[in-house]
Amino acid sequence: MLNTAIIGAGPYGLSIAAHLRSRGITFRIFGRPMDSWRAHMPKGMLLKSDGFASNISDPDDQFTLEKFCAQEGIEYSDTGIPVRLDTFTRYGLAFRERMVPELEDKLVVSVQRASGGYLLQLDNGEKVNARSVVLAVGITHFDYIPENLASVPAEFLSHSSRHRDVEQFRGREVIVIGGGSSALDWAALLQEAGAQVQLVARQAALKFHGRLTEKQRSLWERIQRPQTGLGPGWRASFYANAPAAFHRLPETLRLEIVKRTLGPSGGWFVKDRVMNHVPQLLGHTVEGAGVREGKVHLHVRALDGTDRELRADHIIAATGYRVNLGRLTFLSPEIRSKFTTLAGTPVLSSTCESSVPGIYFVGIAAANSFGPVMRFAFGADFAARTVTRAMAKSFSRKTELVAVGAAVSTSK
Repeated sequence: MLNTAIIGAGPYGLSIAAHLRSRGITFRIFGRPMDSWRAHMPKGMLLKSDGFASNISDPDDQFTLEKFCAQEGIEYSDTGIPVRLDTFTRYGLAFRERMVPELEDKLVVSVQRASGGYLLQLDNGEKVNARSVVLAVGITHFDYIPENLASVPAEFLSHSSRHRDVEQFRGREVIVIGGGSSALDWAALLQEAGAQVQLVARQAALKFHGRLTEKQRSLWERIQRPQTGLGPGWRASFYANAPAAFHRLPETLRLEIVKRTLGPSGGWFVKDRVMNHVPQLLGHTVEGAGVREGKVHLHVRALDGTDRELRADHIIAATGYRVNLGRLTFLSPEIRSKFTTLAGTPVLSSTCESSVPGIYFVGIAAANSFGPVMRFAFGADFAARTVTRAMAKSFSRKTELVAVGAAVSTSK
């Protein structure tokens, strides 16, 4: 019986594996390494997170992004120099080779209850028994398209996570829906690739993070607004550095904080590329869309009630992600029916364990329990240390029980 199975090989899965490995806890980890970053984000994208906040976690910080960049001769700064997507994915793959060589590039197709734990079936037909399962599945299971757009054929409308290469849209008319980081990145990259782009957002004004480096700030400014993995400020510091304390807040307050903190905004580095080049239709709500004569027609409504119709070859819905446990179809219906949920997300203990004993969630699915930090790679360190402590405690308890059983058997 394997102690732990990790499903997912992004920053969270790799971090947990590195920590379990250091403690000598038996595990297997399954998934395509850095898949969300390699296959579901556009080439040329820059990370909104600063360099110091983009580490994959290992127990002794042996292999940070800074050390990787120094090793590869890549320009790096804790703040002020954006991290390129290809740099981050290369770092993740190098982390896998160095810290988690056990990673198996296989998909888990089903998880069912079994005696003493869970039975996992892999895409190659292999079956694996594990006492505990850690779900580090990332965001790709949870891409969200509003209901009033869901019926539009994929040929004419798709979620932003469904594309990697912007070149396929060269010379085409494309509408990007959204005002967050993904929408702004896509709008800039499409325009630069030669597409005819229009950005539609319900916000009356777009927001962008300011460019901050510690060298530019006085000591007093740094005291007033300390830099954190989620941006500057004491409130951000609490969300970034105290997810265990966040877990103790009342449920309604946690939900409100997660809903309102770090809303749609772009990185400072994309502001000029969007504001000076991409046509925008702001303060408009999407009412629906349909296909006529080989074009997709988008119906929008302004704040004053005025209706408009826009036409394009394709619509990219950069409309974010919403956790929906029903979309984790590799989990058996029995397991999914047993989860206690809050606003659609699993209710988790202080160790990231769900209401189904032995099944743990990390990443975006854990945000309503531990705060907005779980939506970012920066949260992987907390998740890895928390889950590893829980696994070590469980592993130690089972070892003691086995030793006691053996002693009793010998005495007989």
